[in-house]
Amino acid sequence: MKVYLDHAATTPVDKRVLDAMLPYFSEKYGNPSSIYGFSREAREAIEEGRTEVARLIGADPSEIIFTSGGTEADNLAIKGTTAAHEGKHIITSAIEHAAVLATCEALKKQGYEVTYVSVDKDGIVSVKEIEDAIRDDTVLITIMHANNEIGTIQPIAEIGKIAHERGIVFHTDAVQSIGKVPIDVNELNVDLLSISSHKIYGPKGIGALYVRNGTNLAPLLHGGGHERGIRSGTENVPGIVGFGTAAQIAAREMNSDAERTKRLRDRLIDGALEIENSWLNGSREKRLPGNANLGFRFIEGEALILELDGHGIYASTGSACSSRSLEPSHVLRAIGLPPHECHGSLRMTLGKENTEEEIEYVLEVLPKVVEKLRKISPFKKDFGEYEKSLRKSSGGNTHVH
Repeated sequence: MKVYLDHAATTPVDKRVLDAMLPYFSEKYGNPSSIYGFSREAREAIEEGRTEVARLIGADPSEIIFTSGGTEADNLAIKGTTAAHEGKHIITSAIEHAAVLATCEALKKQGYEVTYVSVDKDGIVSVKEIEDAIRDDTVLITIMHANNEIGTIQPIAEIGKIAHERGIVFHTDAVQSIGKVPIDVNELNVDLLSISSHKIYGPKGIGALYVRNGTNLAPLLHGGGHERGIRSGTENVPGIVGFGTAAQIAAREMNSDAERTKRLRDRLIDGALEIENSWLNGSREKRLPGNANLGFRFIEGEALILELDGHGIYASTGSACSSRSLEPSHVLRAIGLPPHECHGSLRMTLGKENTEEEIEYVLEVLPKVVEKLRKISPFKKDFGEYEKSLRKSSGGNTHVH
């Protein structure tokens, strides 16, 4: 049996999406910037796609700027805002996606100051800490809507209210949550919101940035003035058509898919937690419907992934964008896990095609794989010494997940 449990990394293109895209590769291939009828067909397809993406997040179509994906959308939001305003201070969180953290680090080299607010053990930011971090020169607050590793959903609407009261531009990366939970940009009080197609069964290489009307944003790319002059370059017509179709399907099927996925996720979490010395990373309640991030003592996550792969189960240890890194997950470190426990994490993210049979198969295989790895693990002996030191420092009581 083959079981794909890495939907947070990417999703398969929906057959309905592919069918909608195909004509725009070789039949309706006109350049949408030309004025004759053949090209107007491409332009109309773009605007239809824009309308569907806007509808999914409660925006006006004029507020959607197409990009190459979530990373470009994050860069455009952060760099575009800082370039268009005077302030030199940014507020973000310690658990953001690399597309946000790396962009902030790049701006620090240009003289910007960045405040990284902490999160609690569930991975949720403190609204008060964000409010307290605001300065007179704060130009941007950027906090992700849902975390890509542990699935925790943040109090975005509350943060946005504070940002607007203080006249600060507010951006959220909603790449993981789009199409999985309802999103309305007005209810969330956001000025900028990043989304990506390939997380909702659309094609790779296409994403969008929601830009609230009236928000000043400087372009990163200069050229023919496409996308309201904010993102020049000939539009990816097939990609936009696919993105729009995926957004339309998500709007129609999201609630029923989420209910079913959550039921399977809960079965997966409950079954996995029956394994001794295991725990759930992130909030049990405030998390995405398909996210199950678990930790297992005495083993390495990479070894666990390879063993599961051998059984046809495909999952990850964290973000696909940093899977080659040997450093402990910055997200797991931020929620308070020690390095040796960070390395024992397993992220399983479900999608709409997963079945009960698949979940039961995973729960049959996982305990055996964990047991096998623990038998050959050098960490168990080390943990014995660690546990003894904990008992001494806590008067005999130890915390076991």
